[in-house]
Amino acid sequence: MSSSAPAGASSRPVRVLLVEDDDLMRRSFTIALERYGYEMKAAADGLAGLELFRDESFDLMILDVMLPGLDGIGLCRRVRETSLVPVLMMSARGDGLDVVAGLEAGADDYVVKPVDTYVLVARIRSLLRRATYAPAPGPERATDEGPPPEGKTLVFGDLSIDTAGMEVFVSGSPVALTPTELKLLLEFAAHPGVVLERHTLLRNVWEYGWDGDSRVVDLCVQRLRKKLGRDRVETVRGFGYKFRR
Repeated sequence: MSSSAPAGASSRPVRVLLVEDDDLMRRSFTIALERYGYEMKAAADGLAGLELFRDESFDLMILDVMLPGLDGIGLCRRVRETSLVPVLMMSARGDGLDVVAGLEAGADDYVVKPVDTYVLVARIRSLLRRATYAPAPGPERATDEGPPPEGKTLVFGDLSIDTAGMEVFVSGSPVALTPTELKLLLEFAAHPGVVLERHTLLRNVWEYGWDGDSRVVDLCVQRLRKKLGRDRVETVRGFGYKFRR
């Protein structure tokens, strides 16, 4: 089973799998990211990308939505069957159904093509930080002023969060969360009963500014609800979301 290796856990370069069918874009992205120190592997279609993913270990995947054979949405779903590796989707349309479908399939974030290299690198770095996220040390209980404490188990009814092992349990059974889902949950757990606006979540979890797309929040909340229970995160219309104590 292929999985995400902790970025920064050793001196080896971060390994990125790029799946892009456009030859020019695939080469240009590969060269540009190698200049930033990433170790790149690339595939021209979804089936070849899936084979590479199964044969090797990667820290992050970048998937184009429109791919021959197996498209990026289908590839993301296949990856999510066995792995929580961070996934960044690339779309030629910023407001199409493909963006929503990619996020529903389990992608952590997306960018719209054409994309500048510095924007792509910024999104990659943000995803890798989420993949290695650990809360800062703090008091024994989570408060409304900071992240959950390190090395503690937070309990909310049948939901428990081990902030040292970065593990989540519902009624004693482990729940697999992607790095983005886990960081979003920790953000909610740090502010139980408090309404968090979408732009606040975009800033704290996705590291976006004011121009971020709130759909990434909405779709990630939907995925959390499927895994943790639909009543765990309440929608406060016109404002954002509230985590039930």
